[in-house]
Amino acid sequence: MITRTDRARQRADEPGHSAKAKSNGKAEGEGRATEKRQGVQLLALALGFVMATLDVTIMNVAGPQLRSGLDLTLSGLTWVVDGYVLVFASLLLLAGSLAGRFGARRIYLAGLGLFTAASLVCAVAPVAGVLVAGRLAQGAGAALFMPSSLTLLMNAFPGGPERARVLGIWSAIVSTAAGVGPAVGGLLVGGLGWRSIFLVNLPVGLAALVLARRYVAPLPGRAMPLGAGGHALGLVALAALAYGLIQGPETGWGAAPVLAAFALALLAGAAFAVRERATGTTARVLPGALFANARFSTANAVGFLFNLGCYGGMFMLGLFLQNARGASPMEAGLQLLPTQMVFLLGNVLYAKAGHRVGNRAALAGSLLYAAAGTTALAVVISPGLPYWALAVILGAFNTGLGVASPAMTGALMDAAGREHASIASATLNANRQIGTLVGIAVMGAVLAGAGGWYAGAAASFGLAGAAYAGAALLAWFGLRAPRADRAVHASGRGARTLPG
Repeated sequence: MITRTDRARQRADEPGHSAKAKSNGKAEGEGRATEKRQGVQLLALALGFVMATLDVTIMNVAGPQLRSGLDLTLSGLTWVVDGYVLVFASLLLLAGSLAGRFGARRIYLAGLGLFTAASLVCAVAPVAGVLVAGRLAQGAGAALFMPSSLTLLMNAFPGGPERARVLGIWSAIVSTAAGVGPAVGGLLVGGLGWRSIFLVNLPVGLAALVLARRYVAPLPGRAMPLGAGGHALGLVALAALAYGLIQGPETGWGAAPVLAAFALALLAGAAFAVRERATGTTARVLPGALFANARFSTANAVGFLFNLGCYGGMFMLGLFLQNARGASPMEAGLQLLPTQMVFLLGNVLYAKAGHRVGNRAALAGSLLYAAAGTTALAVVISPGLPYWALAVILGAFNTGLGVASPAMTGALMDAAGREHASIASATLNANRQIGTLVGIAVMGAVLAGAGGWYAGAAASFGLAGAAYAGAALLAWFGLRAPRADRAVHASGRGARTLPG
């Protein structure tokens, strides 16, 4: 009688069996090693985003203590938040050009180092001026590493369902940081004071530097002009716009400095447009070929409106919960936690189904869903609305924003292609941060002029809902694939799987 053991021995003695088993084992080992390395690469590149995201969301609950600790006005606090966003948004396109010229990993590491050092400056700032300067330097560092990180990620995970999965995981990591940011900020501010919210960046930044240097492969740069004149005009236009929006509620919208700021913003913006049209294609800040692509332009417009509603709304909520509802920084952070963590659920939904539904449908549907919930809050928000109802409504509809964020990135990358990945990601991030800049400034102006916290919250929710609805319409009508692509795809695998 031949047992199982005897048959196993017989197979092991067959010619080639041992070599085949060893080959399979080697392949499995190499596969596991590759997966592990890709996981570490994803972590190294996400840590920069996590640090920058934490820095923004933590500020949403640190505002009242910052105002009292450094004797800040509401406009002064807005400068602490928006000064970071201003430099960030202004330098993103230049950073994308630098990444293309000198290599994405080199610029990523430089940005991480600058951001980490600037965080230390913020933590020890003795007066408001030093804190604002540190925040400006943080914005410059974030501008360097944000577009580079996405370029490196797209290079590590080239495309197909794997890219959708990785974008979903990437967004889930960032959304988790955004979700826990207010709670972490509340715990830190309540237990250790506002300076601790900047000290927390030091270990995260150092870990990202070590992992990226060791595990992320460098990308070669290529000779290309930087277009410094165009970047300077863009910086002037954004700085003047930010000044007008932030100082308007405090000094009056008709004050001479405010009107002069808006005039300067228009002039600088017009000069930027003229320069772009008159400059050769290789020296433009914004590649003309990309903006001739309607889907690329649409994705950027959607990004602007998305951040206007999302980050402007978070800025308002952090102040509203503490000033209207009487929450401490720790309580406000914990109350914001469930409303932000649902972003993670939306990211997971996109990771599982985004490549089947398509970026266009996922983006338009999720933004319309978020618009409905935010508009409903504008109607029902009142002193009689209990916290649990506010959290349930906001949390349920924020799931839509969790789907929209990776779908928006996927739509942009589909439109731009790998050749323009660096400048495309920089452009999207720049437009999104300009949306954040405008959103925070406008929400601050709404709160200052509404005549009460509840009236201000209702107006802010209504503004966010309008932004999401506009973005949903843009996504649906502006992200259609070119007719030729639709015809080719329909004749093959079926048009419903086409990204976007």
